[in-house]
Amino acid sequence: MKRIFLPLLIVLAIQSTAASAAEKLTVLLDWFVNPDHAPLIVADEKGIFEKHGLDVEMIAPADPNDPPKLVAAGKADLAISYQPQLHMQVAEGLPLKRIATLVATPLNSLVVLEDGPIKTLADLKGKKVGYSIGGFETALLKAMLEPHDISPSDLTLINVNFSLSPSLLSGQVDAVIGAFRNFELNQMDIEGYPGRAFYPEEEGVPAYDELIVVANSAKLDDPRLIPFIEALEEATQYLINHPEESWKLFIKNHQELDDELNRRAWGATLPRFALRPGALDTGRYERFAKFMKKQGLIETIKPVEEYATALQ
Repeated sequence: MKRIFLPLLIVLAIQSTAASAAEKLTVLLDWFVNPDHAPLIVADEKGIFEKHGLDVEMIAPADPNDPPKLVAAGKADLAISYQPQLHMQVAEGLPLKRIATLVATPLNSLVVLEDGPIKTLADLKGKKVGYSIGGFETALLKAMLEPHDISPSDLTLINVNFSLSPSLLSGQVDAVIGAFRNFELNQMDIEGYPGRAFYPEEEGVPAYDELIVVANSAKLDDPRLIPFIEALEEATQYLINHPEESWKLFIKNHQELDDELNRRAWGATLPRFALRPGALDTGRYERFAKFMKKQGLIETIKPVEEYATALQ
C-alpha cells in the first residue's frame, strides 16, 4: 500500500503546486464570444492554457472600441483587435503591438442579394450602400470600386449601424460593406435570401489579418506572452485536427451559441485561423500600410517593427 499511496501523494502535490503557480492573464475580446474566438475557447476548455502555466480570463467588452485602448493604458494584458485598426491606432500614438494573429485572412466583404440586380461591382453605380463604421469600411469600398470608375460620390452611403443583413433584406440598401463573410452570408442563406460576396483581396485590396492579438508595446518582455502564443498555436492545431470535438468544447459553456448560424460560421471560419499565430509576415504588413496611407487613413508609414513583432 505504501508503494502505491506515497507516489500518488507526490503527484497530487505536484498538480496542486502547478495549479497554484498558474499566472493570471486578462484577454479582452473584440466582441461577444463567437466562432472567431474558437482557438481561445478551445485552449481554455481543453486545459491548454493551464498546461502552459496560464490562468486566462476572457472578457467581452461593453464597447468594442475599448479593448485596445485599455491595453494601451495598461489596464488589461492583451486585446483581440483588427490589423486595419492597429495601423490607425498606432498612428494616433497608442503604444500597441501585434504579437499574434487569430484570423489570418480578411473576413470583411461587400455583400448583395444573389438574385438581385447587382451582378458585378460596376452595377453599383447610382445605388445605395450600407455600412456600419465609417473610415476603414468606406475606404475599402472606395478602393474596390476604383477599377470600375465608380467613386463614393456615385453612391448613396447609408449608415445602417450593425443592421447589415436586415437593411439589405428589407431593400433599404442595394449592398452592404463590412459584412463578415462567415456570418452574414450564412445568416442570409438561413433566412432564405442567399447573398453574393465580393472579396476585397480579389478586388485590388492587399490581404491583411482580420483578427490579431495586441499587447502594450512597453510590456513585450512579459514572461506570460510566449506561453500564451504557444498555447494558442496548440489549440489551433487541435481545432483543425478535431473540429467536431472542438465544437463540443466551444459550446460547453456557451449553450446559447448552439444554433445553425454558429454551426455554419464555425465551418466557414476554420480554414481562416492562423496555423502559426506568432509568425509575422513583414512584407504583408508593409503592403497594407501603403494601402492605408493611399486611402488617407494614416499620414505616414511607420516601420513594421514599431507596431508588430514575432516574439518566438
